[in-house]
Amino acid sequence: MKKKFHLAWFTNARPHAWMPNGPDQWGGRDVEESEWASGRFLMDMARSLERACFDYIMLEDHVASEPTDNMESRIDPFPMLPMLGSVTTRLGLIATMSTSFWPPYLLARLTASVDHITAGRSGWNVVTTSEDYAARSFGLGDKQPPHDERYERADEMVEYVKQLWDAWEPDAVIADANSGKYVDRRKLREFEFKGKYFQGLGPLNVSRSPQGRPVICQAGGSPRGMDFAAKHADTVLASSGGANDPLVLKDYRDSIRTRAAACGRNPDDVKVLYLVSPILGDTDAQAQENYERRYAMDEARINAFHKYGGAYYNLDFSKYDLDAPFTDLDLKTEGHQSTLDGFLRHAQGGTRTLRQMIVASKPSSLEFVGTPESVADQMEVAMDAIGGDGFLIQYRPLTRRYITEITEGLVPALQRRGLVRTEYKYKHLRENLLEF
Repeated sequence: MKKKFHLAWFTNARPHAWMPNGPDQWGGRDVEESEWASGRFLMDMARSLERACFDYIMLEDHVASEPTDNMESRIDPFPMLPMLGSVTTRLGLIATMSTSFWPPYLLARLTASVDHITAGRSGWNVVTTSEDYAARSFGLGDKQPPHDERYERADEMVEYVKQLWDAWEPDAVIADANSGKYVDRRKLREFEFKGKYFQGLGPLNVSRSPQGRPVICQAGGSPRGMDFAAKHADTVLASSGGANDPLVLKDYRDSIRTRAAACGRNPDDVKVLYLVSPILGDTDAQAQENYERRYAMDEARINAFHKYGGAYYNLDFSKYDLDAPFTDLDLKTEGHQSTLDGFLRHAQGGTRTLRQMIVASKPSSLEFVGTPESVADQMEVAMDAIGGDGFLIQYRPLTRRYITEITEGLVPALQRRGLVRTEYKYKHLRENLLEF
């Protein structure tokens, strides 16, 4: 019997419909602008993903105004989860909140509440937020704390949030009309949390969530981030760091599993899902044409990255000559370290210009290109090499056509091979993740 792997989708609550028809939109636009802000498009998408038996949809987020000319509106993703839960019954629902800006008690209460509302299908994607402009937006100074300090703070916050989630024992609610008691106080753990960054009291005034705790998702690429993911995450969002090699992904997964075991966890409880953007066509040749159009770099895109691309890393690429060899190979950041490392690999030892690096850069994922049948074969080979646990689809700008190509084309091909689920065995997200 073939070993199954998990499928999920990585997206956000930001508008895609405004983008002009360009080289990456062979299907054209098919989403109205209002459908993003209202949540209607994501609700339709969630229905499609559930019909295809995806494990979960994960909504990423940025919490502050980007200091660029091409800033977009972003709807906070967490209020979307109950909406998506109202039109689905089994699909997992994960949204992003930052440990840099949310108070732990409020975050624990909100996430536990949403897990009740969605009947045990929700999760929290933990981020620390690296952008300095976010700190300024929240009135917290000119810069975010250094990378490792942000993780130290996040580590403490997640420990506190877990204690708040766990403060109600599973049978604490008695709802006894005769005695007039709703809860057996002996089954509530009262505590005082005192840490370096946070102090507070427990328990929550929200009962234990249906799946015990909301699922924790995290993307740890740096060594410190991987330690954090191995300690806390139930599912890990991972990239290939720009390497189109399954063995690179295997090394990452093996490292996460080794670190999880060192923390006293069962490595099988940590599901690593890799970001991928399959490009499909009716024929392999057509798919290759779609791929070439999607990643074609015109002058406007190159100039936009030159001017704004560094903001993601808290760096300024505009100070570099586009057409001179890029030799600053020891460039460091307190932002997204693993992503920067992947981009710097395109310098090829300082022999390429910044323009050439921008043209060479693609999403940090394995490349799957072809018909649904051939891509299913490619994914099977890649996952055999990696060892588990699944793939996280991402694509921008997102269209209904692309979602349909995946859910009604690629997924059935994977199901016919026995590689992904054809039904949900359990009601809760955590149980479905642990099924295989």
